[in-house]
Amino acid sequence: MKQDSNQDRTQDGTNDGVIVLRDITKRFGGKVVLDNVSLGIEKGKTTVVIGPSGCGKTVLIKHLIVLLRPNLGQVYYRDQRIDNLSERKLNTIRTHYGFLFQGGALFDSLSVTENIIFPIRQHCEITDWAQVEDLVKAKLAMVGLDGFQNSFPANLSGGQRKRVALARAIALNPEVILYDEPTTGLDPIYSDVISELILKLQRELGVTSVVVTHDMTMAYKVADRIIMLHNGKIIADGDADHIHNHPHPIVQQFIKGQVGEDDLAVLRMSGTASQAQFLPRDFQ
Repeated sequence: MKQDSNQDRTQDGTNDGVIVLRDITKRFGGKVVLDNVSLGIEKGKTTVVIGPSGCGKTVLIKHLIVLLRPNLGQVYYRDQRIDNLSERKLNTIRTHYGFLFQGGALFDSLSVTENIIFPIRQHCEITDWAQVEDLVKAKLAMVGLDGFQNSFPANLSGGQRKRVALARAIALNPEVILYDEPTTGLDPIYSDVISELILKLQRELGVTSVVVTHDMTMAYKVADRIIMLHNGKIIADGDADHIHNHPHPIVQQFIKGQVGEDDLAVLRMSGTASQAQFLPRDFQ
């Protein structure tokens, strides 16, 4: 049954999901960044997280892989609680995840091949290098960069670096891929390339994807589900049509890229130049 366009999905955190957050609160000092957030990430679907800068999007995605641990609440992967595991045990869990960092996070001193096999060397003992070369070739072909094996990040464009980072993210055949602002710094064409790759990986590999982005063109294109964070809470949750037509004024302000009336009033205030300003003659 199609959901009511004015009704957000239930956020009880008990729904089926390959990853589940239950009542997550995260504080940094006295600042609450996530405020009792519950969320289930559906297997094989693409969930997009949107919201203004500083609202907790990256903090949320890091909790999914326990790069950050909550002050309160629990994180589950396939019904196993993981936020209370040791780093050693988490390393095994993390082999089921791929993470595309905002800046790509490639190692400049390593070739493309060496970057892609980095997670393999961390988690596996390599005995068959021919097999590894075939794997690198296959992963680069998946992102349209076969032939760049011996290149270095400094010789690649921003979009190519993101695609190499994505090839590295899928090196261990993860079940879940987390994307943190994957189109930041890219022009609209390269941004669309990344969107197409997200769709391709979901279609061909059956992965579960979580995408943090400000890019509403990408969000509408790749999302099965869009979640909006504001002041540490989920204020909207549904498919692209639901978000596009959402009645909440903060949601509409964000997706349309509009300045709020209060902020606009401040920006438009008239005023005079400060009397304390210095003039060139003051220094003569």
